[in-house]
Amino acid sequence: MDNVIRHPSTPGDDDDRASVPHDIEAEQLVVGAIMHYPQAHAEAAQIIDRTDIYRSAHRLIWDVVTQLIEEGSGVHPVAVRARIGQLGQLRLVDGGVLIDRLGSDVIVPGMVGHFAQIIADRAHERRYDEHASELKAAIARKASGEELDKLVSEFQQRETLRANTGHGPAHLVASILDWDAFFSTDFGNVVLLPGRLMAPGQQITIVGDGKAGKSLFCQEWMWRAATGREFLDDKPGVPLRILYLDAENGQEQVQERFFSFGAGPGRMGTLRYASFPPVRPLDTAGGGADLLALVKATDAELVVLDTVSRFISGPENDADTWLSLYRHTLLPLKRDRVASIRLDHLGKDGERGARGSSAKNQDVDHVWTLAAQGGGVLSLKRTHTRTGIGPDEFVIRREARRDGDSWVPGQTRHVIATPEPSGWDSDGQPTGLAATPGTVEHIIATLDKAGLPNDIGNRVARQRLATLGVPGGTDKIAEAIRRRKSRSDTPAFDVSGDVTGDRTGGRYPETFPGTDPRNGETAGQTFPGTPPETSGTPPVPDPSPSRREGEGERPVRTASETPLCVVCLTPLDPARAAAGYDTHHPCPTT
Repeated sequence: MDNVIRHPSTPGDDDDRASVPHDIEAEQLVVGAIMHYPQAHAEAAQIIDRTDIYRSAHRLIWDVVTQLIEEGSGVHPVAVRARIGQLGQLRLVDGGVLIDRLGSDVIVPGMVGHFAQIIADRAHERRYDEHASELKAAIARKASGEELDKLVSEFQQRETLRANTGHGPAHLVASILDWDAFFSTDFGNVVLLPGRLMAPGQQITIVGDGKAGKSLFCQEWMWRAATGREFLDDKPGVPLRILYLDAENGQEQVQERFFSFGAGPGRMGTLRYASFPPVRPLDTAGGGADLLALVKATDAELVVLDTVSRFISGPENDADTWLSLYRHTLLPLKRDRVASIRLDHLGKDGERGARGSSAKNQDVDHVWTLAAQGGGVLSLKRTHTRTGIGPDEFVIRREARRDGDSWVPGQTRHVIATPEPSGWDSDGQPTGLAATPGTVEHIIATLDKAGLPNDIGNRVARQRLATLGVPGGTDKIAEAIRRRKSRSDTPAFDVSGDVTGDRTGGRYPETFPGTDPRNGETAGQTFPGTPPETSGTPPVPDPSPSRREGEGERPVRTASETPLCVVCLTPLDPARAAAGYDTHHPCPTT
């Protein structure tokens, strides 16, 4: 501070300077400027408040200037001296000598912010010094550990409140909407961030099991966003300032992945990566303050938490844990228009989404579920949304190349999959997603090849898939059944290899292996051996002699009325069929 004016010290200044943290010169310069310039007071009020000013005389001048500005009166050292005289407190400012001295040599308003920050820093140190003294006094009187923890917690909460609420009325009223500006803003013209998974300032969650590769997906996404590269077929854009907090992956693994993306020294853009950061739990006031300090230090526009469960202290199944996370960390981020991405694990029942309390999805704008479909194919589906902005689902292909034990640099990427159409090749083998286990298309292809009618229900489908050892979750099987039923009036896939489509004689050619030759001559059939008037019903063989008309004890049903077992395709017992069963009792059901 050699380039600023130094004022003579008043009695007690030297003693003050030696005792507690403060900066007399910075206070003098700020107080002198605000007595001349209202804008200097407004600038300083964004950074400090009256409690940050150490000397009582300087604090009195601050209070009087604030009062004059709120009244709409002009500010000047003469007006300040007059008002202090009216209050009968001139003795506190050396009979007015201090006002004259500080108001005689003044810095320009543009320099006030710098010196106000010095005052704020010293005040911050002073509060910690006072807190340390309070703890020492508590220890001296043999306070319990619980009492000490309470003192620390209360101090941290006060500091977080200061950090989150700011200083002065200008900051507090900033949340009040300016209606003219508000209604002139086109909120419908939203430019999505690279990848089209979220908009600026939004908060999303990406959930998936351990095999989906959530971190790998997000690490490449963030690197490309921070370097302005394209991602998921989205066009390149302006690099984003990103803060990635990783409490999941070791540094050697992180390095290997970034090299495989094509990253490296000089190619990281605006990505700031914190490996196992020592932040306090983010569902506490102290943790929220730690993260906000990191965001401020890095000027981040987007924050990633990998994985969110590593950054909390409360029970994952407790709604209060996630409400506290929002209150202490996510709400301040959202208020400052800082976007966030939380990576999370699926629960035991993957169909129900992320594990833990359902409250964790209440504050986010979108929830995306990442699932491996096999063969390097991933599905990314939006299961919850507040806005509906952007696509709802992506089919992604993960590409990578190995060279011995290492991944080839620049060859690992996630791209939008453009698979060949699902169907059958000339050898009767499934193609596209139909050849990828775990997909809806693969389930459909399996049921088709097993010869099951299009109109079977979920129970029969599950039984046959379990028998064949084909994987499929409840929702995927239900979707496969829905798609097959929607085509129940159309011919099934031809997997026989005969693709001539010859329909001479007014009948379909054999379209599925194993069609009963006796039914091959039925005109207009829509499934092997299925007459059009009983769509979806398999053929019925001739009844045995003991059941021919007039020879048995009971009348024999015609082929159009006798249902078959959907497993072995032989006639059901009429009594069992009348009871609603579609399989024989001995036939396998699992």
